[in-house]
Amino acid sequence: MLGPLEREVIAVLARHGEATTRDVLLDLRRGGKAVAYTTVSTILTRLHGKGLIERRSEAFKGGERYVYRYRDIEEQYIDSLLGGLITTFGPEGVSHLAARIGSLTEADIEKIRQRLPR
Repeated sequence: MLGPLEREVIAVLARHGEATTRDVLLDLRRGGKAVAYTTVSTILTRLHGKGLIERRSEAFKGGERYVYRYRDIEEQYIDSLLGGLITTFGPEGVSHLAARIGSLTEADIEKIRQRLPR
């Protein structure tokens, strides 16, 4: 399961396709998130370690830097969430989730969409 800032970082990469740590940082700050460069760097390193994003190295100002790339993890992420739900609540938890999703109104869905990171 991903934390809120991890989800936002992945959303930034999804929008840009590829980005450096500084690119992600500036995007988050433009969105009103007060976050440090080192925090973003740590999150990107951890997401890469989990296999949720890709990265490549490139030459930069006499050294190297990473360029991170979005990787479509939606199916993997949903499977992980459902696996956690089953582990925690058993098959009944999945049944309850399915019933709840089935009963959502358009207004409910719109409220959920508004809460998603942009």
